[in-house]
Amino acid sequence: MRVIDLSQVISSGMPCYPGTPGPRFQQLSSIDEHGFAEQLLTISSHTGTHVDLPSHILPSGSSLDAFTIEQFSGKGVAIDLRSLTDGLITVETLYPFRDLIYESEFLLLCSGWSKYWGSAAYFEGYPLLTSDAALWLSDFPLKGLGVDMISVDSPVSCDFPVHTQLLQNGILIIENLVCPPLLLHSSFIFCSFPLRIAGAEASPVRAVALVEC
Repeated sequence: MRVIDLSQVISSGMPCYPGTPGPRFQQLSSIDEHGFAEQLLTISSHTGTHVDLPSHILPSGSSLDAFTIEQFSGKGVAIDLRSLTDGLITVETLYPFRDLIYESEFLLLCSGWSKYWGSAAYFEGYPLLTSDAALWLSDFPLKGLGVDMISVDSPVSCDFPVHTQLLQNGILIIENLVCPPLLLHSSFIFCSFPLRIAGAEASPVRAVALVEC
């Protein structure tokens, strides 16, 4: 079994959603002075590769407490969207992969956008899943949808229609993934385990793919 890391590194100065403060690291102790090292980490629940839960968007949506650990792993498939020309992920875009999607619990949309990680270009112009496509995906038995982008909605959106459509249908959203080409159009076990935070509406995750050698 090969373990492939699909997570972005959490570090000082890393990209964060506009308006979200970046992580801060404070040294609390050192080996030289105290005999052990310890840091205080201050991070948003939406830092780096993270999972969005229903309570992130929906007033009565479930928080992390309502989900068992099994909800965050399952059979995954990654589809190649790097050749998109108009920047829209539509029903027509996804339809050829319908059988692969139906057989999976996690769908990863691999646009190649993570190549812009660390630059201003990462925050705008990324491919967008249309509301119709989100509605279409809601009919599949998916646990989650993952993207290698900052969001599934437009950066200027006020009502977050794609988040709303997916989350109200029980499809969790994993954002800021790294999606290597070797995963494309193949099956694997996807894991995106959140920190066990009471009442959380989101959490950073260590997302990985487990691939048979």
